[in-house]
Amino acid sequence: MTGVAPSDPKPPVGVDPTRASIARVYDAALNGKDNYEIDREVLRQVSEVAPEVNDLATDNRSFLIRACRFLAGQTDLTQYLDCGSGLPTAENTHQVVQRINPDTAVVYVDNDPVVLAHGRALLEENEHTHFSAADIFNPPEVLEDEVVCKHLDWTQPIVLLQVGTLHHYTGEHNPADVMQQYIDALPSGSYVAISHFLDPQNQYSEVARKMEEVFLHSPMGSGSFRTMAELQEMFCELEMIDPGLTLCADWWPDGPHLKPLNQVQHCIAGGIARKP
Repeated sequence: MTGVAPSDPKPPVGVDPTRASIARVYDAALNGKDNYEIDREVLRQVSEVAPEVNDLATDNRSFLIRACRFLAGQTDLTQYLDCGSGLPTAENTHQVVQRINPDTAVVYVDNDPVVLAHGRALLEENEHTHFSAADIFNPPEVLEDEVVCKHLDWTQPIVLLQVGTLHHYTGEHNPADVMQQYIDALPSGSYVAISHFLDPQNQYSEVARKMEEVFLHSPMGSGSFRTMAELQEMFCELEMIDPGLTLCADWWPDGPHLKPLNQVQHCIAGGIARKP
């Protein structure tokens, strides 16, 4: 398999279309155009055990939008550090928050070559939006990054976003240890938003573990489903904002659910917390 279908665009320099990319798999799940055959193959493999797999991406993106809208509208914070920006979609962090306060500074961090090639120019569309190519799973690298230090004032509260990222961490440490390093550096009054693949430890656990098995052994190579207790640890005992850590679909939805959540929607959770 070459990873490129006849209808796929020519890959930019530095982009390998024969290797699945986390950012491109998400893009494919959101019906974007910046993906290749190898990325769509990952989704097809997962869809064999969970036909609704695209809802992992759509619920995750919807959570991000609602979380940003809440933080921009309900707090006076005007600094956002978005870890793992992914590829641009119709509604990105800076568009949501700057619609409410145009002077809000947003720094995206992503070292995926695909994002660097496809998304950087689109994300840096105004003077308050910037991009860093640091490794989001190496907090010291991010915290010492020139772009991050230049455009965020670390004496003032900051919003840290780790939305749909930590389940792709494959390092030797616990993801909570990674988050602890970020949280220790955040000023008092900062907020942290996290979403993550979930093993709900109920009748939907079987589909969660089946999806995990496929993700881990697919060309993408990552995608861990953790329990609510494991996800809660990543907030490092910060003050949770109501309704706490819950299914992404249930975190301040835009309206009532007109139909029951499907099995996949029970397998991704998110929440927001504040550092005292």
